[in-house]
Amino acid sequence: MGNVRSVERAFSPLDEELGLLSESLTPRLAESVVRLGTWMPFGRAAQELEHLLGVQVSEASVRRLSERAGASYVVVQEEEVERLERDLPAAPAGPQLQLLSVDGAMVPLLNKQWVEVKTLAVGEVGQEINRQGERVIRTKELSYFSRCSEASVFARQALCETHRRGVESAKKVCGVADGAEWVQGFIDYHRVDAVRILDFPHAAEHLAEAGRASFGDQGEQFPVWLDKQRHELRHGSSEQVLSGLSRLRAKDEAASEVIRQQVGYFEKRREMIRYAEFEQAGYPIGSGCVESANKLVVEARLKQAGMHWAPSHVNPMVALRNVACNDRWEEAWPQIVAHQQQARQAKKFQQHPLPTAALVISEVTAKQLSPPESPPPVVASVEQENRKAAPKQKYRPPADHPWRRFNFGKRFRQNNSGGNGAKL
Repeated sequence: MGNVRSVERAFSPLDEELGLLSESLTPRLAESVVRLGTWMPFGRAAQELEHLLGVQVSEASVRRLSERAGASYVVVQEEEVERLERDLPAAPAGPQLQLLSVDGAMVPLLNKQWVEVKTLAVGEVGQEINRQGERVIRTKELSYFSRCSEASVFARQALCETHRRGVESAKKVCGVADGAEWVQGFIDYHRVDAVRILDFPHAAEHLAEAGRASFGDQGEQFPVWLDKQRHELRHGSSEQVLSGLSRLRAKDEAASEVIRQQVGYFEKRREMIRYAEFEQAGYPIGSGCVESANKLVVEARLKQAGMHWAPSHVNPMVALRNVACNDRWEEAWPQIVAHQQQARQAKKFQQHPLPTAALVISEVTAKQLSPPESPPPVVASVEQENRKAAPKQKYRPPADHPWRRFNFGKRFRQNNSGGNGAKL
């Protein structure tokens, strides 16, 4: 009989039914650990858990469960992107006017390195009347998607969020962002017909840089010129602003080069700075939504004092931040649990693969079709037959057996008693 294989840890069906993700925590407690780790530092989350529920969980456990849950959700969203690309389902109905804005924020890594996390903000644009009776443009129903990846990869990864929000089917989409080139590529990927709008504060900064190169920081001419040009840029004609920039005089060659660069910057984005027309149409002209998202979604959790992240842990954490800040926890958590259970099952089958159905069937069929084997004939030798026939006799050692040289038993007693056979 062969050796029996030792029992190993496995994921039982009852664990799957109960949704267990940890050997020592209940499903609800494991979810609470991850949720606290999403909103606050892992050490603080462990302290709050002990204060609120009286349960002691180490900081390392909070980190491990949170980062593992975030990594699972990253895979869930990647699989959703693959499904969208494969099946090409119809997009949900989008709003009449939608905002699409992207930007980046820097996150500290280990070994004094930094990396950019790109964030997408999607919202519905509408108009309201404020207390002063003025018409204002508001963006509501904001949601976010963040990843640390290259621009082309990020555009594809964000497809799961743009599809969910109906960016493809929205009647009109406004792409409001700074002047970065990768931003325009992102907008082209999702809505090539979007209205491109240069964020007005960024335009004002470039306007100020050109004026500063001409007038300098000192004196009263620069502030007066800047106020007039900013007002003209927002409420008047962008062509007048470009004409005014081209007439600026430089003090030296370096200042002249700065002015030429800023004139080229605005010339290249001429169609993106028609702010008077944009506001008249009810379009937003600022990217404050995504800039606030950088602080709310990314920096508030990943850029606190003393924090340094491993590169592989950034995307899991920003994925969880998206879930929390989008108020989609109840929707996303079952997907995270399901993915982790599938991963455990896959790992279990890789370690102990079961025989394939074809192999089992072939073995059973071969046993059923093969004729029964007859036992081999038993041939007994003449010596074996004689030994069985002879009666069994009592064994007596021969005369020269070593045992007879020792004074044991009766002979020993006779030799030690003078030959009279007395007992010792």
